[in-house]
Amino acid sequence: MALYAIGDTHLSLGGNKAMDKFGGRWTGYVDKLRKGFDIVNPEDTVVLCGDLSWGMSLEEARPDLAFLNALPGRKILLKGNHDYWWNTAAKMNRFFQENGFQFEILHNCALPYGDVALCGTRGWFLDEEQGGDNARLRAREAQRLELSLRAAGEREKLVFLHYPPLYQGYRCPELLEVLRRWEVRRCCYAHLHGASIRLAGEGEREGCDFSLVSADALNFVPKKILE
Repeated sequence: MALYAIGDTHLSLGGNKAMDKFGGRWTGYVDKLRKGFDIVNPEDTVVLCGDLSWGMSLEEARPDLAFLNALPGRKILLKGNHDYWWNTAAKMNRFFQENGFQFEILHNCALPYGDVALCGTRGWFLDEEQGGDNARLRAREAQRLELSLRAAGEREKLVFLHYPPLYQGYRCPELLEVLRRWEVRRCCYAHLHGASIRLAGEGEREGCDFSLVSADALNFVPKKILE
């Protein structure tokens, strides 16, 4: 049994927003993703760290969710900034059940993985804050992460985010403070693509080990987090 993470699959199997048009690593990315999951066994767990489908509704996202569902392993979904199909947990779970999809949702909660608890939220990011109520949005995501960590109880806590809490020249102090206060030792995040990958803050930073898991950064092969 192993724990993996990957984000930003950006599927568009029922639409017209396939990422192949960007070239480079994105060329043939659906096949790369399918092949990349060859390392995942049925008993393994994969946290999918947001931006999973370009669908604007659950119905539009159905082909993409069907593709992800068919990949091996237990799959846990986290919300990204482009997951416009995301809905209430009740509506998503009903949709998953009606379509035979075996997904779990990581949102304002904690999910078990052996003796470890998987925690997370979307997070917030500087580029998306321009012109918005930055303090309010950062505080909201910090509160959601706090709820998730509290739900984990006394278990060791691993955190998964969509947005990076830090990268070259940027820190999200509210989220980093929550990570510090709860003594989180491992945090995975996605969102960064292309040239931005080099800005990622990885390795030991401020008492926590950070990993970038966006799909193109991993060449569409899920990153092993734990055995």
